[in-house]
Amino acid sequence: MSRIYRLLQEVERPLFLHVNIRWNRSTLNLLFHVLSLIAGATFSLCLSLAAGIFAPQPWSHAGWLAFAAVVLSHIPVAIAKRSAPRLRPYQVFPQTNTNRRPLKDPSFPSGHTTAAFAMLTPWMLAEPKLIPILLPVGIGVALSRIYFGLHFPSDTVVGALLGSSTVLLLSVWI
Repeated sequence: MSRIYRLLQEVERPLFLHVNIRWNRSTLNLLFHVLSLIAGATFSLCLSLAAGIFAPQPWSHAGWLAFAAVVLSHIPVAIAKRSAPRLRPYQVFPQTNTNRRPLKDPSFPSGHTTAAFAMLTPWMLAEPKLIPILLPVGIGVALSRIYFGLHFPSDTVVGALLGSSTVLLLSVWI
């Protein structure tokens, strides 16, 4: 797996360094910090659960689906992080900008991006008119993880695929 990671690292390096170093602005710091908080476990689970309990249909169904998807999508995330550990970008590139407390666990895949897409996809399925609003939020979460030096672009792409596909699989069963 390390051979694949080295190959990916060479391909992703220019994009990663461009987002991480060239985009570094104080206004983006705040925006990306907020987006990272939205995709954190506490916020995404609480928002989804609250919608499941209190919102009318079809939003209640979307809330329960989001809650289940956030929980279940993190099983493959945990398995991948243990079975195929990948260094975080700041551990590979010394010039990387990081936030105050960089994470130490493996980089692949991005748990925040997984949670963001697991939480947002049910809302986009329930009301496609929300896609132009919610899809940029999910992409913003993915970019925030690169911006803060915590993930490579492929980590976030796989996270988005895991979160979205978990929702699609669950929507067949629920």
